[in-house]
Amino acid sequence: MSDPASPDALAFLHVHHDYDGVEAVRELTLSIRPGETVCLLGPSGCGKTTALRIAAGLERPAHGSVYLDGKLASGGDVLVPPENRRVGLVFQDYALFPHLTVARNVGFGLDGRPTREIKERVAAALSSVDMLDYGDAFPHQLSGGQQQRVALARALAPEPAVVLLDEPFSGLDARLRDAVRDKTLHALARTKTAALLVTHDAEEAMYLADRIAVMRDGRLVQIGAPEALYSHPVNAFVAGFFGEVNRFIGRASAGRVETPVGVLETNRAIAGGAEERDVEVVVRPEALSLSPAPDHAMGPGYARVLASRLLGRTSLVHLCTCRTTGEELHLHARVPGPYLPEPGSIQEMILDRRQAFVFPVEAAT
Repeated sequence: MSDPASPDALAFLHVHHDYDGVEAVRELTLSIRPGETVCLLGPSGCGKTTALRIAAGLERPAHGSVYLDGKLASGGDVLVPPENRRVGLVFQDYALFPHLTVARNVGFGLDGRPTREIKERVAAALSSVDMLDYGDAFPHQLSGGQQQRVALARALAPEPAVVLLDEPFSGLDARLRDAVRDKTLHALARTKTAALLVTHDAEEAMYLADRIAVMRDGRLVQIGAPEALYSHPVNAFVAGFFGEVNRFIGRASAGRVETPVGVLETNRAIAGGAEERDVEVVVRPEALSLSPAPDHAMGPGYARVLASRLLGRTSLVHLCTCRTTGEELHLHARVPGPYLPEPGSIQEMILDRRQAFVFPVEAAT
């Protein structure tokens, strides 16, 4: 965490908040640099939106401090009101005024400025989201995606220190959501505006964020670049939040654990010398490459096909393999393109160990 007096666009320092004694945010320390997009990622109820509301000034933190542009906005006796915080707000319901044109919606927060400046800022904001030709339209004449882009333009028009986005794409269908996310990504890049975005969609976070902050039960679990969290999760919770995973308990000894998909090495924290201990093994479906094998080939590294389904760019193959205990284990493999082996056929599994992880059982969920 940098010094609060540094030019971070937004900084939380040891922020704690609760509702009637129920903790919502616990010891949150997080900073967003100018021009950086950070996503708060986590399940419902983990404290993401509460953190956003605290940043906006809609909630006073019980403890801790919030800094905007290096200046104290919340903390102690200080609570700068939302309208004086230089933050832009974008919500999932857009909150556009139906009786105002697009241009007047975007210029709503610019009252009191010279008319020429308002027009210039409105035009620049609409241009940044490719909506310059819609200034005279009313919200009801726009699609949902266009309304969301107008909401983003309205947030950008006052040139805020940071834009706060709360699940802004959740009301859009999948195809439209992809398009609007792309427009948002490029608008933030063009305007060099810092952004804090709340989402429970890991793919969305990876698409938009320079860094992702994963939250659980009000606490920050891990923060880093998307590729770092995907490739080096700190626990099974984080690993599982970035897509479907195969999870099962294994037995580690001398720094190794034998699994139906191959032998994995454990890290030093788990190894525990020669002492055996239970561990949780997490394997991403895309870590398993498949190839046909003879019908009699079974044991570690081999599995029987239960079903296979084409999902467009990939195929999902349901597999069953036997463990040393005789227990059957159901696994999923996700392979590129059409690959549809017959049910009952035997497949050899080739494991990409970069996408397989071993964690202490106590870190699992």
